[in-house]
Amino acid sequence: MFDVLAHLLDNRERVVAKTELLDAVWGDRFVSESALTSRIKAARQAVGDDGSAQHVIRTVHGRGYQLIAAVRTKDGQPRYRPGYEAPSLEQEIRFCTTSDGVRLAYATIGHGPPLVRAAHWITHLDYDWHSPVWRHWLEGLAGGRTLVRYDERGCGLSDHDIDDWSFEDFVHDLETVVDELELERFPLIGVSQGGPVAVAYTDRHPERVSRLVLVGTYAQGRLRRARTDEERREAALQVELARLGWGRDDPTFRRFFTSIFIPNAPPELWDAFAELLRRTTSAENAARLMETWADIDVTEAASRIRVPTLILHARDELRVPFEQARMFAALISGSRLVPLDSRNHLMRPDEPAWELFLRELDLFLAEDDG
Repeated sequence: MFDVLAHLLDNRERVVAKTELLDAVWGDRFVSESALTSRIKAARQAVGDDGSAQHVIRTVHGRGYQLIAAVRTKDGQPRYRPGYEAPSLEQEIRFCTTSDGVRLAYATIGHGPPLVRAAHWITHLDYDWHSPVWRHWLEGLAGGRTLVRYDERGCGLSDHDIDDWSFEDFVHDLETVVDELELERFPLIGVSQGGPVAVAYTDRHPERVSRLVLVGTYAQGRLRRARTDEERREAALQVELARLGWGRDDPTFRRFFTSIFIPNAPPELWDAFAELLRRTTSAENAARLMETWADIDVTEAASRIRVPTLILHARDELRVPFEQARMFAALISGSRLVPLDSRNHLMRPDEPAWELFLRELDLFLAEDDG
């Protein structure tokens, strides 16, 4: 019982699969799942919890358990049982080619049922794994799952020298990756610019998407939702700033975007984000991508979606107005909107909004019968 509790404690940032607990605690010895269930019950009794309240140990049906109580550690370092090695989250990077000849890089991380993340800009499959901007996102999304992600055309490890592209190309990129992996049915998450791609894909392939998650995203691009000349000039100005300053060694221009994406962050994270921008794509590609995203509109596609949908959005973020989340919630029948208490477009791991995001995501995906 103590070993079960200790393992849940050391891995409290994610859902721990039942098979992992059996391997970690009993090793090569054969025991039935009922043995684990009885130890979970005993652990709950020991810490004043029970199967109904679940204030300390949460059951995620069909997947495993997670310790959800507030935890304070002495040194901040996880501790593992002697002789047990935590499951590796090393990623595997592969390539596939679209029908129009663009080579796309895609990666898988973690173990368990798939979760596909539609691509968005500011990603680099290799560098993201070492970046303080994205590392906690990858670990959180891959907790108890196999996270599938890819660099969109023009970014990261995918082909950069593209003569032309459109929103349709980005949807086709997603189609290419999931077909390459032969995924028949899966939950799909769209973060930021990946949201419209995820919505368009779900509209076209509802039989393949079991659940849809939209995070900090929009139904209408910046130009489509602009109502005044000032808003249209601001959209054009951001494109020009990317074209002028994206690739410079001086990060001043890139810090403008940093101030919008993560305004509430320490200076070292601002520097890391500015470096991430430079590494992901060229100045010209960044500007072209921004022009493409600014002109999209998936309101009609969203109105046709009938798959279970969870919408999460920071109330006070600067990059995408909260009104866009409200629009999605009104357009997608039966969807649920969860406001997050943050100003950051990309949440940090040390803010309460991040914990709420992971909790809502796990609960939503645990209901997936696909």
